[in-house]
Amino acid sequence: MPFSHLGLSPELVEGVRAMGYVEPTPIQLRAIPLVLSGRDVIGSAQTGTGKTAAFALPILTKLQRSTGVTRALILEPTRELAAQVETAMRDFARFTNLRVDVMFGGVGYGKQRQALRTGTDVIVATPGRLLDHISQGDCRLDNIEFLVLDEADRMLDMGFLPDVRKIVQKCRQDRQTCLFSATIPPEIGTLIKWTMRNPETVEIGTRRSPAETVKHVIYPVADDQKSDLLRALLDQVHYDSVIIFCRTKHRADRIGQLLKKNNHAVAVLHSNRTQREREQALKGFRDGRFEVLVATDIAARGLDVAEVSHVINYDVPQHPEDYVHRIGRTGRAQATGDAFTLMVAEDAKHVAAIERFIGKKIERIKLENFNYKYTALFDEDKDQRTYNEKRVRGVRMSGGYFFGPAKRRKR
Repeated sequence: MPFSHLGLSPELVEGVRAMGYVEPTPIQLRAIPLVLSGRDVIGSAQTGTGKTAAFALPILTKLQRSTGVTRALILEPTRELAAQVETAMRDFARFTNLRVDVMFGGVGYGKQRQALRTGTDVIVATPGRLLDHISQGDCRLDNIEFLVLDEADRMLDMGFLPDVRKIVQKCRQDRQTCLFSATIPPEIGTLIKWTMRNPETVEIGTRRSPAETVKHVIYPVADDQKSDLLRALLDQVHYDSVIIFCRTKHRADRIGQLLKKNNHAVAVLHSNRTQREREQALKGFRDGRFEVLVATDIAARGLDVAEVSHVINYDVPQHPEDYVHRIGRTGRAQATGDAFTLMVAEDAKHVAAIERFIGKKIERIKLENFNYKYTALFDEDKDQRTYNEKRVRGVRMSGGYFFGPAKRRKR
């Protein structure tokens, strides 16, 4: 079914065509008619499935034309997601006179304050900066007809739910509300009951398993050899671009510096970087200027980074859902991809939780020609084939791995 058959305005259909989209994705196909009908909608789908268009297109259609009054509010957990969604909505609305503006921290207030005073139809914002504008008298939400809580579970993880509640209380009660979240923990369920009216749930795909196109394995290693194994992997793996996930901002900076000293083109992304630094890191990684992006979980969800060939979990994620989201950065849009996780002894309980969550055991392997120190992790599968029976040098071929010599492909 083409976009023109979903009830969208001709201007929005033309905007979609100008962006090169031909047919709606499953989440778009199911959510767009519901939003157009006025229903509150809970949307759940794996990353990279087009959730932004699922709420943006019908909301922009219902807004019809600019009035100079803010009638739609989109809340996002991070600056990057807010900027990305604003850009997408501007592109969708290019053949209308609707105005879309973004509000987030890390930058000055002047340009944002001017946009609010001039009049904007749609605000895409992070909760903290929006509350700042409200407290300073720059913004009112009593005309909000459409509210979207995007990546709601991520906002929960980042401690934003109290701010979200304050914002929702300032919106008109007869609004239409949409919520998009990969998981629905109890706290999100409580927010849904308080915020939404008889919502319709649209769930696409299995949220508890990685994409079938992603091959993911675990590399057990002694704690004091993690950095050495990471460098050895990057030297031997045949990759185009790789995202390395770290648990903390300090460790992301340290790994970034380590890899730069080893002549890798590296960008670092985490919440302590300035907005300019974050934008430069993402743009450089997308453009191919940086081959490696070292990041905290700020990059795990939602960010539009296409054609990532590899993901490496330098640190095992502490929440099983984050494992699925992290490795979902590769293998997007039916492309193949590879994900490696470095596991030390203290990670055992987190890996077990991940395996329970996805319903399968993740294969353990060793890197050939790496001088491993002994760790008890090597003994955990004594009844299965030994680690030495399957050695991998990481050459990614279509459909799997080729076990033989490899060198990193230069750009």
